[in-house]
Amino acid sequence: MGEFADDVVARLKNGLVREKSAYNWKSEYGISGTPVDLAGVSADSTVLIELEWRRADPADNTAKIFRHLSDSESMKNVTVVQLFTHHYDLVSGGISSKRKNAEFVGRVAAESLDELNYCPIGFGIDPPKSGEERPPGWKEKTDAMTMELASIVG
Repeated sequence: MGEFADDVVARLKNGLVREKSAYNWKSEYGISGTPVDLAGVSADSTVLIELEWRRADPADNTAKIFRHLSDSESMKNVTVVQLFTHHYDLVSGGISSKRKNAEFVGRVAAESLDELNYCPIGFGIDPPKSGEERPPGWKEKTDAMTMELASIVG
């Protein structure tokens, strides 16, 4: 991800630190060598947040995370949140097959692993291509997403 995506993750993290202080929030949280964009760890649960910016195969991210979680004895009561930017929306309406595939992998994993929950969410930011300006309102949209994530965390 680029500088803008890093800034979005940092803004999400700062907001979640404010809203959900019972969790220890970390960027680039490692699970068996695989970095997850943002994680919150408390005494009894873990929240993993993966920002799908414009990745060619977001299902790969989902599969890797769940594969590592299934091998881990220490990961209990885990919620994986996958945020999909507008990049995965179709102009004609609906969502791309890339997002559908990632959501399928997440749902199947959550159904087969007892301590795991999966939550895919559309994130109302259209990531700019290299050299383009950041979209207007990105801070407000990120702050709104922070509040949505805080409500999921509980």
